[in-house]
Amino acid sequence: MEIRISGLRKSYGGHSVLEDFHAVIPSGKTTCIMGPSGCGKTTLLRILMGLEKADGGVAEGIPEKKSAVFQEDRLCGSLSGKTNIRLVCPGRDVAEVEEGMRTLGLQESMDQPVREYSGGMRRRTAVLRALCADWEILFLDEPLKGLDDEMKKVTAGYIRRQAEGKTVVCVTHDREDIELLGADQVIRIY
Repeated sequence: MEIRISGLRKSYGGHSVLEDFHAVIPSGKTTCIMGPSGCGKTTLLRILMGLEKADGGVAEGIPEKKSAVFQEDRLCGSLSGKTNIRLVCPGRDVAEVEEGMRTLGLQESMDQPVREYSGGMRRRTAVLRALCADWEILFLDEPLKGLDDEMKKVTAGYIRRQAEGKTVVCVTHDREDIELLGADQVIRIY
């Protein structure tokens, strides 16, 4: 079922960040939302995730089971990368989590506390955690931020394989990310 967004509005302290926003997000496809910083991309994602309430308009057809990668990695620093993933996805097979960590270049640090990880390692752990969850729609807010070119390609390829045939909504301001993630649709916000 596609997501239909009609007349969505949101402002903070009298400053409008979304005004009369309309879009259709097809089911089973990757949609990238692109625009400059401060144009309302993250706010739109937060509304679609149910974390914020719009001032007006409607968004219909949003699946119940959601997973997300936020701009901040939101990991527990004293826990290992593997434990951070298993904390959110306790039913996921340990071998499958370890295979994902190997694929994303985290094999040497699986049992290391994430506070010792680099920013890119934390980012890849957050991506893997979101993908391991039970979801029908995946929200990604700058998922490749802080990764070098090679890790961007590896991580984007992993996201594409794991999300094939599922609904993904990704926010980015980077055209290269759109190509790497294989976006089926690009929505621009100004």
